[in-house]
Amino acid sequence: MRRSAARLRTAAVAAGLAGAVAVLTACSGGGGGRSASSASPSATASTAGSGAVTGAAGKLQGSWIATSGGKIVALVITGKKAGLFVTGRKAWCQGAAGEEAGMQMIHLTCPDGDKSRATGMVDSVDGKGLTVNWSGGTGRETYTKADGGKLPSAAPTRVKQ
Repeated sequence: MRRSAARLRTAAVAAGLAGAVAVLTACSGGGGGRSASSASPSATASTAGSGAVTGAAGKLQGSWIATSGGKIVALVITGKKAGLFVTGRKAWCQGAAGEEAGMQMIHLTCPDGDKSRATGMVDSVDGKGLTVNWSGGTGRETYTKADGGKLPSAAPTRVKQ
């Protein structure tokens, strides 16, 4: 029974990552059946947060996975665009990621009005992990990189400070 539940969670994460990539690709006009003008909300820094991302996302690029409150959190960063999916929520959060005022920042807007991950300052990032300090109640969250379309062997949990 536990293996079955684990397989369902793994399938949900895989579907979430595939959807995140599709959403980000659609927002850039690269396909997926949606044009940038039909994506809502817009994945730009001006609508995603108070600051403007000026530099490329660099080391932030990729698919990142965490767990929080028993839910899977998938954060996907492509170019300067960012998308976030949390299992159990119907809405995708979209926005921008990259350098801002000498710091690595993530700004997201969620169509359901959730602001728990609206602005995140990157505490650390390397080839295996990403730690973001989110304003709005989530706090510090640590993600594991999902390389090559494969899920990490273990997803970290949120560390609240």
